[in-house]
Amino acid sequence: MMRALWTAASGMIGEQFHIDTIANNLANINTTGFKKARAEFEDLLYQTERLAGTPSSELSQYPVGIQTGLGVRPAATQKFYTQGNLQQTGNNKDIAIENEGFFGISLPDGSTAYSRDGTFKIDSNKELVTSQGYRLIPPIVLPDDFLDNSLTIAPDGLVTVKIPSQDDPIEVGQIYLYRFINPAGLTNIGENFVKESPASGPAYQGIPDTQGYGKVLQGFLEMSNVNAVQEMVDMIVAQRAYEFNSKSIQTADSMLATANGLKR
Repeated sequence: MMRALWTAASGMIGEQFHIDTIANNLANINTTGFKKARAEFEDLLYQTERLAGTPSSELSQYPVGIQTGLGVRPAATQKFYTQGNLQQTGNNKDIAIENEGFFGISLPDGSTAYSRDGTFKIDSNKELVTSQGYRLIPPIVLPDDFLDNSLTIAPDGLVTVKIPSQDDPIEVGQIYLYRFINPAGLTNIGENFVKESPASGPAYQGIPDTQGYGKVLQGFLEMSNVNAVQEMVDMIVAQRAYEFNSKSIQTADSMLATANGLKR
C-alpha cells in the first residue's frame, strides 16, 4: 500500500514540473525569438516479482512476468526551434532570421552567446548592440556622420549606410549567422541567449541566405513560436493527471485506514 503512495506522489511531482514548463511557455508568448519547451518523462525502476520466461513446470514457462512500476520522473525539456511568426515593425534596426541560424553575441565576460532576438540598437559608440548593450560578433561599427534612415541590411547580412559626403552607400560590415548540429542541446542562460554545450556541438559560422543558413529580414522581428491554444490544452491534461494522482493517494490512504481499522 505504501508503494502506491510514493508512486502517485512521483506522478504529482512530475505533473507539477509539466505545469511549470507550460507556464514558462505562456509567460514568454510575447518574447521575441522565444522557443517553446516540452516536458518529457520516463518511468522509474520496476520491482520484479517474477521474470518472464521463468519455468512454471519441467515443460513450460511463464509467458509474462510480474512487475510493479515505481512511478515517473522528468527526463528532458525539449526545445523546439521551429520558425515563429514574422512581424513587421518598420524599425530599420530590427532584424529577423527566417529559417536556420542564430546571431552571435559577445558577453561582458568575453564568452559568446547566441540569440534569435533581433531587437538591435545603436549605442553611443555607433555600434549595433542588443537591448542589453552587448555587441554583435563580428562588431558592426557605423561611421560618425552616417544618416540613420539610410541603414540597410541585405538578406545576406551585408550592412550599408549613406554619408553626406558620398552619393553611393558604403559597406560597414557583415552580419553572420551560426548553426548547430543539435540546437535542442543548447544551454539556456536567460535574456534571450543560449550557449554552446557538448550536446549541441560547435557553432558553424556562415553568411545568411547561403549554404542552408537562413536569411535576415530588416524591419521584422521573429515572434515566439508558442501556440497558446495547444499550451492551454496541455495545461488541462496536466491538471487532470495531477488530480488523478491525488485520487490514487487518497485511495491508498483509505485502504490503509481500512486495514488499520481491522483490529477494532
